[in-house]
Amino acid sequence: MTDDQQIQHGGCLCGAIRYRITGAPLISAVCHCRNCQRQGGSAFSVVCAVASDNFEHSGEMRIFVDRGESGLPVQRHFCPTCGSPIVSIAEALPGLTIVKAGTLDEPGFVQPTQEAYCRDAWASIPRLPETECFATTNIGTD
Repeated sequence: MTDDQQIQHGGCLCGAIRYRITGAPLISAVCHCRNCQRQGGSAFSVVCAVASDNFEHSGEMRIFVDRGESGLPVQRHFCPTCGSPIVSIAEALPGLTIVKAGTLDEPGFVQPTQEAYCRDAWASIPRLPETECFATTNIGTD
C-alpha cells in the first residue's frame, strides 16, 4: 500500500465522533507542551499531523481556543459527550490538522520521529529512542 492509499480511522471514547484520514501523516511527534499536558491530563500527547484535506469526520465536536507559543490561536476540538480530545488546528500551521494519535483505531502505525517542548517534559519520563528532541518545536507552534 502506498502512502496516498493509506486510510486510518478513529474516534472518541463514546463513539459519537468518528473520523477518517487518507494518506500518510506528514509529522508524527510527542508533544510535551503544558497545554497538551493539561488537555490530555497526562505527561505528553502523541500526535500526527495530516493535510487538512485528508481529514474528515462525522459527529459534532466542541472547540476550545487557546494560544500557542506563537501567540496565534489553536483550536482544540473534542467530543462534547465524553471529552476525548480529537484534533488541534493551529493557525500557525495552515493546512494541517493535528490528530491525537490515541484516538486512532490502530494507533500503533504512528511512529514519532520527534519530541516537541522537551523543556516542559517531565523529568521522570524518558525520551523515546531515535527521536529528535526540541526545546520548543521545529514547526512553529504547539
